[in-house]
Amino acid sequence: MGELARWVDGCGGAAHSRSVAAAGFTVHVVRTAIALGALERVRRSWLVRPGCDPARRTAAATGGRLTCLSAASALGLWTPLHDEVHVAVAPTASRVRAPRVRLHWGSGPAPTSATHTDDPLVNVLFHVARCVPLAEAAAVWESALRSCRTDRRILERVQWGSERARQLASVASLLSDSGIETHFVHLMRSIGVTVAQQVWVDGHPLDGLIGDRLVVQLDGFAHHQASDRRRDLRADTRLALRGFTVLRFDYHQILFDPEYVTSTITDAIAQGLHRQPLASRRSVFSRR
Repeated sequence: MGELARWVDGCGGAAHSRSVAAAGFTVHVVRTAIALGALERVRRSWLVRPGCDPARRTAAATGGRLTCLSAASALGLWTPLHDEVHVAVAPTASRVRAPRVRLHWGSGPAPTSATHTDDPLVNVLFHVARCVPLAEAAAVWESALRSCRTDRRILERVQWGSERARQLASVASLLSDSGIETHFVHLMRSIGVTVAQQVWVDGHPLDGLIGDRLVVQLDGFAHHQASDRRRDLRADTRLALRGFTVLRFDYHQILFDPEYVTSTITDAIAQGLHRQPLASRRSVFSRR
């Protein structure tokens, strides 16, 4: 009984009955484990442990595989806020509707097995590309690249069968340090503004630089402690004393109030804050 429980735990807390049988566990052992509460049958062919992750349990109960944002989150990748469980099911699966469950019927480029509880990463990225807005999808893809779970050259060679996935494979880069940065860069591209990334000034990296003088710093999801806030204020002050204009946005503004962000950036550019002041340029020319 303990051996079976440990084996199912090693499968992520959920296992297909065919996989259980292939591992050498008899029907009698399985039935005994269910009777003792060590396993639960949530669907005819799916068994789960009592402590199974709720999202994985939902996928098993739906008869599918964890995919898209749910699988990306389980892998530790950056994902936008979401409250649905994303499950990949066979194209021939019945159109079952369940609360807080998003079913993905489309087939990804990688082969799958009906006995697996998770989609392959390539299929996870495929569904992400088709499911969420482009900027958010790009952030998930870049998170997979930064964590070394895949390689850009591999993604470029995949036969995606999806124009959005092909587009992401061609433009995903390793420049952004967070999904928020990726989202901001795509937001700026949508209004025709180019953002330089990974620029170092005063011995510190900038989240983004527009022109020569407009610095954009982004605060991510993590709650900033007082010491972090003081560090950020000191950095902003040093940049201001060096002639830069510093605009700081948090993740909520980037994701949920993009109009404020874009209007602030366009107003700053209209005022010429992205350029070196004319007086400074004249002084440089005079010194030459």
